[in-house]
Amino acid sequence: MNQEAFLTLFTPVQDKMYRFALRLLSSKEAAQDAVQEVMTKLWNKRERIKGYTNPQAFAMTMTKNYCLDQLKLKQNNTMRIVHSNYEDQGRNPAAIAEVKDELDFVRKIMDQLPEQQQMVLQLRDIEQQEFKEIAEVLEMSETAIRVTLSRARKKIREELLKVHRYGIA
Repeated sequence: MNQEAFLTLFTPVQDKMYRFALRLLSSKEAAQDAVQEVMTKLWNKRERIKGYTNPQAFAMTMTKNYCLDQLKLKQNNTMRIVHSNYEDQGRNPAAIAEVKDELDFVRKIMDQLPEQQQMVLQLRDIEQQEFKEIAEVLEMSETAIRVTLSRARKKIREELLKVHRYGIA
């Protein structure tokens, strides 16, 4: 595989790799380093990658494994979501502040979820990957992915309802 074919194959997934690494490592610099390291490893394995049915899922799996290894090395179990798809579309400042507060609260809830639920939420709801891809990346069955996602969403929904009904944060 030449450089052009390699870049054509992996450039589209590089942003997903970064956001996933950022989700796991909570640091922009660490996430950038992780993507760079994984891309280097992919380049070194470029001849073997031709045989894979889904090279992008393989790249995401490598990103996950690299990040988890980094977390184990640093004993850093804090995970944060820093990615948001919110765009200001001419809303008033009060509405923007309200949305920001809501996103911050959802991030706090997600930080309290078990690691596996956080990863499934990140890959499905933020990265919008298919269940089959998530199953490959996390080495779980699609049924287990659906159950994990359901439990994570339920926990977030329950916590949001507490705040909206009772004002408990």
